[in-house]
Amino acid sequence: MFKGITKRWVLNTLLVVIVVVLFVVFCLSYGVRIYYYHSVSQTLNSASAEFSDVLEDYTTDYSTFISTARGYVENFDGKEKMEITAIDSFGKVIITSTGFTPDSTEQMPDYQKAINENLSFYEWTGRLSSKENVKAMTRLVRDSDGEVIGAVRCVISLADIDRTVSVAIISFCCVGLLVITLVVFSGLYFIRSIVNPVRELSETAKKIAQGDFNAKIEKSHDDEIGDLCDSINYMATELAASDRLKNDFISSVSHELRTPLTAIKGWAETMQYCGSVDKETFDKGMDIIVKESSRLTSIVEELLDFSRLQSGRMVLMREKLDILAELDEVLYMMKDRAISEEKHLLYDKPEIMPPVFGDKNKLRQVFINIIDNALKYTQNEGVVGIQVLDFTDSVHVVVTDTGCGIAPDDLPRIKDKFYKANQNVRGSGIGLAIADEIIALHGGTLEIESGIGVGTTVTIAIPTAKD
Repeated sequence: MFKGITKRWVLNTLLVVIVVVLFVVFCLSYGVRIYYYHSVSQTLNSASAEFSDVLEDYTTDYSTFISTARGYVENFDGKEKMEITAIDSFGKVIITSTGFTPDSTEQMPDYQKAINENLSFYEWTGRLSSKENVKAMTRLVRDSDGEVIGAVRCVISLADIDRTVSVAIISFCCVGLLVITLVVFSGLYFIRSIVNPVRELSETAKKIAQGDFNAKIEKSHDDEIGDLCDSINYMATELAASDRLKNDFISSVSHELRTPLTAIKGWAETMQYCGSVDKETFDKGMDIIVKESSRLTSIVEELLDFSRLQSGRMVLMREKLDILAELDEVLYMMKDRAISEEKHLLYDKPEIMPPVFGDKNKLRQVFINIIDNALKYTQNEGVVGIQVLDFTDSVHVVVTDTGCGIAPDDLPRIKDKFYKANQNVRGSGIGLAIADEIIALHGGTLEIESGIGVGTTVTIAIPTAKD
């Protein structure tokens, strides 16, 4: 029943509240009892001192002492609240304010204590033989020589006091119980407002983990739990989008692989089953097989690079190299393709550039990916321009095309893995992601600017080598 947040709340909050409330109730109850009992003690002390002062003026004559005691007791105004008693030197009660004959069997512990230890006064709290709870004080009366000639004893019943204290304690307990009840109900309501949404979050997270990306959580409150609901819903939306991208990626890669495989298989079967073929057909078939095999190799290498990047296993073989030489080789490879596709490949080559420190093969792969994309998205008679700029601390390779451009909504995600802004153009959707990761590993940046119908500009910044 009690587990998780509820258990922690019971142990860390409710128990602490109960302990604090019980402590406060105990302190208040004890304080009230001390207050009332102290008031009774003050009353006893005041009454006994006043009676003793009266009797001390008549200690020289025993008969006068007795008559004075009787007169004081008989005329005492507080008889309803207090019993006042005069005792002679032999410990015999002379008179009591109750008007009844004193019970000789009733013990007077306060008197005995004062006599035995020769104290001026002594207070005692206890029960009489009638089980009545009382507080009594005995004050000894001495003559001029310091001899004890008698005593006065004041007794107050604590029945009303105990009743008042009990009512106060019960009131404190009721208030404490009310506080604990309010804490329990408010705590349970608060916990329910957390636990129930958390349970719903847990159930929804399980559904999402099982592939149900359409699972959503209804946001009830605009608080941290509400923010968490928004985050889970956003996560589900992003996972759904990623799942779609993954499926599109698999479909795209499958298509990319199937196309060259179909061409290779078709021409291989043609040359196998058609017997002798003329040299022109043979050369054409072999040329297609070699090109499509290279294309397959390129796709597989791209997938392997992506896998290495995802697992953090890609290692750069860095060396000081001439960026212009590497770019020349890439452009030499792309020149024939641009001509065959009737596109203009322009290269603004500077005379010299500072060397960079990087992986030759990986940088070449980046240039191939970027220029390949530029050619893919540029129509016939379009222009792809390459420019290299020296910015002292870095070398910038700028690739500009006059292609269809990228929509503003697609531009922020164009470097995400699996993302393709244009599904009608061949490609796996990981080329830019790989290029961006490789440049980042070199400590550089890859920035893209584009507009629909205007074209796209890709700027690759690579730090120069330090001497």
